[in-house]
Amino acid sequence: MKKIKPWLSAMRLRTLPLSVSGIILGSCFAYYNGKFDWLVFLLAILTTVSLQILSNLANDYGDGVKGTDNDERVGPQRAIQSGVITPDEMFDAIKFNIIVVIILTISLILAAFGPANLLFLLIFVFLGGVSVYAALNYTMGDSPYGYRALGDVFVFIFFGLVSTIGSYVLYIHAVDHVTILPAISLGLLSVGVLNLNNMRDIESDINAGKITLAVKLGLKRAKQYHYFLIGGAMLLAVVFSVLYYVEPYNYLYLIAFVPLVFHVKNIKKAKLPDDFDSQLKVLSLSAFLFALLLGIGYILY
Repeated sequence: MKKIKPWLSAMRLRTLPLSVSGIILGSCFAYYNGKFDWLVFLLAILTTVSLQILSNLANDYGDGVKGTDNDERVGPQRAIQSGVITPDEMFDAIKFNIIVVIILTISLILAAFGPANLLFLLIFVFLGGVSVYAALNYTMGDSPYGYRALGDVFVFIFFGLVSTIGSYVLYIHAVDHVTILPAISLGLLSVGVLNLNNMRDIESDINAGKITLAVKLGLKRAKQYHYFLIGGAMLLAVVFSVLYYVEPYNYLYLIAFVPLVFHVKNIKKAKLPDDFDSQLKVLSLSAFLFALLLGIGYILY
């Protein structure tokens, strides 16, 4: 029983709503276009959650064994950093999680496409493999991409484009231009969450030799980059709803702009690591709310 709480903490459950945002958004657009399957939706959610947990465990392991997670770091204490979970235990959990991801991914692909649709089978098997690679190599290995200022690119691709457009293809079996702008908007918000995390850790990352984009830019320019991410996401969402307007419900997502505007104001005033840390939940949940309301806005009629 004593081990359950540290493992739940290591899984970082607060990151899960953002990870499934693209699945919800893509599924809503598929529903709007007359194609939806509850089994595919459930398997897509489970697969995405298992990939996010894999990424979180791998991140804990990678930063833990490299010494990046230390007493200088602000935010929730990591499992290996605290000593409650050993690196060997974490590595075993990662291996088990990979097996779970493989089983769920295969089940999802077969449920969505069946054994006869070879092209989509191969494409999504490839995407599944790349997703596992991305989850593991953010901080693990000899040359993790998270230590080379490439985390933003991977987050944009997987949390925005792959999650939203990919989930839509699971139902429709085709790529549709209708998903592109929403996928980009959600991708920008997701990168914003990572950038916020990196601005919080900028000093400890410099000392640990972890080069994030925030470290490269410096705090002042990292803030400007953050405004671009949030503002760009909001602007593209408005452009999308104008171009693809059907009914007033399409603008339901504007409710999510309220906490986003206050978030930007708070980031402008932020100076200390705790100032950034307190905004992580705000931005993550605002991005989830944005995706949820944007999707619902096109299935209400």
